[in-house]
Amino acid sequence: MPDRLDYWAELLGRSHAPMELCSDYADDFRASQRVLDLGGVTVWSLTFQPLVFRRTPKLIRQSDPENYHLSLVVRGTGAGVWRHRETQYKPFDLLISSSSLPNDVHGIGAPVSTLGLEIPKVLVPLPRDAARRIVGVPVSTRDGMGALLAQFLIQLTEDTASYRPTDGPRLGTVLTDLTAALFAHLLETGDSLPPETHRRTLILRIQAFIREHLHDPHLTPATIAAAHHISTSYLHRLFRDEDATVAEWIRRRRLEAAHRDLADPALRALPIHTIATRWGFPRATDFSRAYRAAYGTTPKDHRHQALHCPK
Repeated sequence: MPDRLDYWAELLGRSHAPMELCSDYADDFRASQRVLDLGGVTVWSLTFQPLVFRRTPKLIRQSDPENYHLSLVVRGTGAGVWRHRETQYKPFDLLISSSSLPNDVHGIGAPVSTLGLEIPKVLVPLPRDAARRIVGVPVSTRDGMGALLAQFLIQLTEDTASYRPTDGPRLGTVLTDLTAALFAHLLETGDSLPPETHRRTLILRIQAFIREHLHDPHLTPATIAAAHHISTSYLHRLFRDEDATVAEWIRRRRLEAAHRDLADPALRALPIHTIATRWGFPRATDFSRAYRAAYGTTPKDHRHQALHCPK
C-alpha cells in the first residue's frame, strides 16, 4: 500500500516530532513500533525497512517538542548528517540527536532495528554549545556509561510484562540519571570546553549524585560539596541559576519520591513513617509539614485518595 509510509510519518509526527520520510520501499513499506510512556520519558522499540528520517528547519519552526533522542542500533547500519557533523553508525552504537537541530538520518539494512529513548531537554538542560558537541556523536555501548544505558534499555524492552504502571516514573528517573551521566561523561572528554559547559556538566553530576543518595538523612550541601571536591560556597553558586537552592532541590526530589510511593498499590502495607524515613525524613512532623506545604494535603489523605477512590 503506497500510503503506508505517509501514514507512518503522520504517526511519528504525533508521537515524536514532525518529519519527512523517504524510502525506496515506499510502495510496500513495513514498520513496527512499541512505545513505553515512563512519565515524561519515552522508550520505544522500532523495526523498519531502510529509509531516511529528515527534520528540516521549516518543520522545526512549525513544531519543536524540545527533546533529546537517543537511538541504540540493534540491527542495520546508517548515517546521520547535521550542519556541524556527519557520522556513520553500526550495531551497538548509540546515536544522540535533538529535535531542535535539522538532520537527515539514514537507516540501512533489511530491516533496521533500534531501541529509542526520548527525554525532554528540561530534564537534562545543556547550554546550546554543549548540546552541539554531543549531537551526532556515535557512542559505543560496549563499555563505560554507554554500556550502562544500553543494558538498561535492552532489559527494559525485553520484558515489559513484569512492570506495573506505577513503575513508569521510577524507570523514567533512572533513564534520566543515566542520560545525564552519559552527557556529562561525553562533555568531560572534550578539549578546551568553555566554562559554562564545565559548570553545566558538574551540575548534572551533582544532581545525579543527589538522586542516588536521597535516602541518606545526612545528605547536606556540605557532604555533597565534599564528595565533588568543591567548596560549599561554590556549590551554592552553581545552583544560583537553578529553580531552587541546593537544600530545596533535595527536599523536592525527596517529596516527589515519597509522593510516588504513597500512591503505589504495591506499597500499601508499608507504614507512612517508613516511606518518609526511606526518603530522608526521619522525623514524622518534618515530613508532614513539608508534604502539606508541597501538595496541600497530608501524606495519609493523599494515600487514601490514591488507593481507595475510583479513578
